[in-house]
Parts: sequence; C-alpha cells; structure tokens
Amino acid sequence: MTKRVLHPRGLSVSLQVIGATLGLQLAMGMALAEETVANLPSELTNVPWAERSSALGTLEQMPTGILSRSDLIDLNAIGEALFLDRFTTLDGAGRPGATQAIDPTRRKHPREQLFLRSAGPDGGSCAACHNQPTIGGAGDFVTNVFVSEGFESVDFDSLDPQFSNERGTNHLFGAGLVELLAREMSRDLQEIRDKTLTEAHSTGETVRHPLETKGVDFGFISADPDGSVRLDELDGVDTDLVIRPFSQKGVMTSLRQFTVNALNHHHGMQPDERFGARWTGSEDFDGDGIAREVSGADISALVAWQATLRPPRQVVPQVEGWPAAAKQGETLFGEFGCASCHRPHLPLENLGYTDPGPFDLAGTLNDRQVKASAIYNLELMEWAYSLPRDDQGRVLVPLFGDLKRHVMTDNQIDALGNELLSQRFVDRNIFQTTELWGVASTGPYGHRNDFTTLDEIILAHGGAARQSRDAYAASADEDKSALIAFLKTLVIAP
Repeated sequence: MTKRVLHPRGLSVSLQVIGATLGLQLAMGMALAEETVANLPSELTNVPWAERSSALGTLEQMPTGILSRSDLIDLNAIGEALFLDRFTTLDGAGRPGATQAIDPTRRKHPREQLFLRSAGPDGGSCAACHNQPTIGGAGDFVTNVFVSEGFESVDFDSLDPQFSNERGTNHLFGAGLVELLAREMSRDLQEIRDKTLTEAHSTGETVRHPLETKGVDFGFISADPDGSVRLDELDGVDTDLVIRPFSQKGVMTSLRQFTVNALNHHHGMQPDERFGARWTGSEDFDGDGIAREVSGADISALVAWQATLRPPRQVVPQVEGWPAAAKQGETLFGEFGCASCHRPHLPLENLGYTDPGPFDLAGTLNDRQVKASAIYNLELMEWAYSLPRDDQGRVLVPLFGDLKRHVMTDNQIDALGNELLSQRFVDRNIFQTTELWGVASTGPYGHRNDFTTLDEIILAHGGAARQSRDAYAASADEDKSALIAFLKTLVIAP
C-alpha cells in the first residue's frame, strides 16, 4: 500500500508500508511510524510552512555535462539550502528499522528514540555541526560524533566508548580541491602499478618501483612476471592505491560518499543510491514510512556546494609584531620539519570536478553507473583567480597536507593513540595528515578535539612526527611563539 503526500514545492513523496520481513516486533514499530506520518492532515503537509525541508526534491534530475557559471550557482544555492535545512520525520529523519552502518543493515530491535548521541541520528542538519567559523566549517567539542559505521551485526545503542570512536567535526572549505588532488594522485599511483606489471611481464623479472606522486612517497610496489603484485611495502595508502582524502583516518573516497554516509548516520535520512530498492530491495529500508528519502539529485546538489566552497587562506593581522613573527614562524615551520608532512602546496593539473567521480565503490554512485557525470569547473569560482600557480600553470593548492596516513604515536608520546577501534582496517594510532589551512579558525584540535591550543597539539605528535615535535619542544620560547603566530594566519575567511 502506498500513500502520496504533496511536498511544499510540488515534490510528490511516496510513503510505503513494508512487510513483516523484519519480524513482528520491528514491523509493528515501523507500521506505527508510517501510520503517524500517513495520518497527518493535509493542512500540515501541503502548506508552505509545513514542518519539513523546503529544499529536498527541488532538483528533479541529477545534473550532467559541463555546467555554466550561472547553472553552478543555482545548483549551489540548492545544496546550501539542503545543508542548512533541519530534516524532520516528515522528510524521513530517523531510522527506526536500520542502523548507522555504511552497509545497509537492519536493526535487530526497533528504536524508540529518534536521536541518540552515540549511534545517531545525532543532528537535525548538516550545519548543526559544520558551523565554525561559519556554515561548512568545523565544530567545537560539543559537536563530536561517534564513529562506528564499520559494524554490521550490532545495534550499538550504547554510550560505552568500546563501541565507537569519538571524532571532531572537520571543516569542508577547499574540499573540492582536496578531492581533485586525491584523484590525480590515485591515478598516478595506479599508473605506476600498471607500468610495473608491464615491465615485469616483458622482462621476465621481478620489478620494483617507488610509489611517488606530487612529491609524496607512498612506499614501493613490486610485480612478478606471472602478474602477481607485492604490496607489503606500501606506506600510508590502501592496497587499491586509491587516496581517500576525507575523515581523520583518510577512509572516505569522495564528498559524495561522505555525504551519503553522513545523511544516514547523523540524520537518519537514507539516500536512494545506497539504501533504495536497487541495493536493498526496499524503497523504505529504515521503515519510517517515508520512501525514497534523498534522491541522487539531492546528493548532487549537496556535493556541488561542498566542492565549490572557497579554500582557506593566509591572512596576516596588521598588529604590531605579528607580521614579523609570522614570517619567522613560516621559516621555522620548514626548519622543524613540519613541512615534510604538512606540505604547504600540492600541484593540481585540472580544476574540473566531476560528480559522480571515478573511484567510488558500490553504494555510492560513480561515473560508470551514470550515463554522464556533471562537470563543475572550479575555475569559474571567484576564489580560483587568487590561487597561486607554478611555472607549468598548475594550481598550487595551499592545503598544508600530504593526503597520506602516518603513525602518530610511539612508546613515549601516545596521546593521539586513544581510540579503541580500528576503522576500515586502519590501525588505531594511524591518521591522515591534517590539512592545516584554516587551522586558526577551527580549534580545538586533534581527532577528538582534545587539545585547546596549537602548542598542545604540536607536543602531542609522536611516531612519524616525533622528530619535528622534539625540534619544536627544544626550541626557544620566542621560536615557539613565532610558529604559533604563523599558524594563526591560516584562516577561513571571506
């Protein structure tokens, strides 16, 4: 049985009752959720002031082809509205019959509460957490989230930390540039792998090559004449040689994957491209009475807005002593060895951002699953004109990062090794280098927002960063102050 409810902007949303395949108890809970929504009078659902998102469904089809500047601006406006919107149960917020797992997973028992701080849903809107210093930014400790989406067999409705890792909210400024860098670097690494295989086949000998792209070293790869590949010397990258630039662990491939994951986990809004009938056999997988909650077009709008957010930049306050201190601090940043991982720039060949992209896997649309991807030319954005370029015309993305994972603890310095669970087979004490652009606008610091000052988080670096940390710790107080002065010029600014 289906019931249709008119969206304030004319979008028709289908509400579908699912069968008792989840067992009687769960089916009863879901039927109650559906009945609650379906029985609402039209005066509450068909009016401009209805308590639901006014942006969902605004875009009827996914964009394709090269977008003009005006079309991109229009698409971004929809994406921003979706990012700001507070989703309600009329939209499909909550997931009484599904867990937060990234793989669609049915709950063993119906959920009585819509919100739950640890297992989610834990927010009404994207901007509820991404708001520091402005929409799309980071979040203070109060916006921390609990990451446990890798588990499929337990409901995890517990605040016990053994069931999740607590993480701070990262900012999204410059995210489109970061993903483009990751794509180019992934292609480079995979080309090295293919070259190694070809050489081994043609020479009849084992061939070993360094894996390096944009000046970042990812170890070595070897191939034998029989076509087998040796991956035991990889460093800081997955075995498929795809750079995954998002999350503290570097386990999210794209803004699209990040968005699909977050909507389900944090809001109980289930994107059709992963939780719809194609993958799950149900149009209402979470059993809340709302079918097809988030369309591929909605996801595209959210991705476009995030991908075109301006990058952070350097702003030196014209306060007596600060410019000189910042200049000295920038020199010390290199001398201490910070720039070996927090690289001031990485070169980018192309500013054309395609969505869906090339490297996503099942559950997130990729460019092989659509007739044509949309292409957002980031050069059309006003902020792109101010990006530095090298003598080859490549954009120098000033991210202060390397998109590589590193061990961040040792036997003496282990403050950043406080997680109890690995994530996607990435060990607990391994994290991707945090991009420092915008760092002055996004404290507190660390993967859990545990550190209130830049000095504290620098001194918490161990493992691969130990030598740089020790150089900073041993330096004179005025040198420490100068480094902080420099870091505090890296801001998210209009």
